[in-house]
Amino acid sequence: MKYKIVADSSCDLTEEMKKEMNVEIVPLTLQLGEKEYIDDENLNVREYVSDMNQCKTPPKSACPSPGEFFKRYLGDESVFTVTLSSKLSGTYNSAVIAKNKFVEEIGNKFVHVFDSMSASVGETLVCIKIAELAQKDLGEMEIVEKVTNYINGMKTLFLLESLDHLAKAGRLNHIVAKIASVLSIKPIMGSNGEGNIKLFEKVRGYNRAFNRMVDLVGETGEKLEDKILGIAHCNCPDRAEKFKEEVEKKYNFKDIVIVNMSGLSSTYADDGGLVIAF
Repeated sequence: MKYKIVADSSCDLTEEMKKEMNVEIVPLTLQLGEKEYIDDENLNVREYVSDMNQCKTPPKSACPSPGEFFKRYLGDESVFTVTLSSKLSGTYNSAVIAKNKFVEEIGNKFVHVFDSMSASVGETLVCIKIAELAQKDLGEMEIVEKVTNYINGMKTLFLLESLDHLAKAGRLNHIVAKIASVLSIKPIMGSNGEGNIKLFEKVRGYNRAFNRMVDLVGETGEKLEDKILGIAHCNCPDRAEKFKEEVEKKYNFKDIVIVNMSGLSSTYADDGGLVIAF
């Protein structure tokens, strides 16, 4: 089956992954003060994060228009679209509007939109699963069923060095973020299984929180030998490698992939942030 994956720029992928899985990225627009950034392969994430930390106003993001998705649905391939959680962004809605318009105006082509109920490397894993199934020549609706089940069983956790930007962006209470900073409390957070962010645990000190997140992999996951662990990092490759090493000491994942965060993921994670999914 000829297929194409369309994903928003919250989906953290290497250039090699994009080519191997035939993924087209639809970028979100990021805004710091009056300056706008397109979250595509030309964005220097390190410079963007530096600008963000110097900006006095909260970072903002705008989801792609339906038209941006529509033009990527063109072609003769079956299209599987992956977006960040519909509870966190309007991107899923844009992709669905584009699909409905496409079917109405052009028709005779398969387009399906997946709500990843995650973000960052969670979307990465959904893309990997789609590609894996498509390469086995499964039918389109069978792929949809299996990927939907995969999404429903996927776990997403994250550990941040700082909660400032999560609070600035309205994803976390400002007072909670301030108290956490003063007391060096590092919350381990993640998806609640429905696409919203929930607090898993509060741990004193980064190293303890890091080790606790390694433990949570085993406590929240099952049949890890059949799964891929994805690790996304914001400008901290050594920390990502360390997490991989600690996980390999305790668990037997089928594979572990490490990716750099895009601009959108970095907006919330900030320098030193880790997001994992499995």
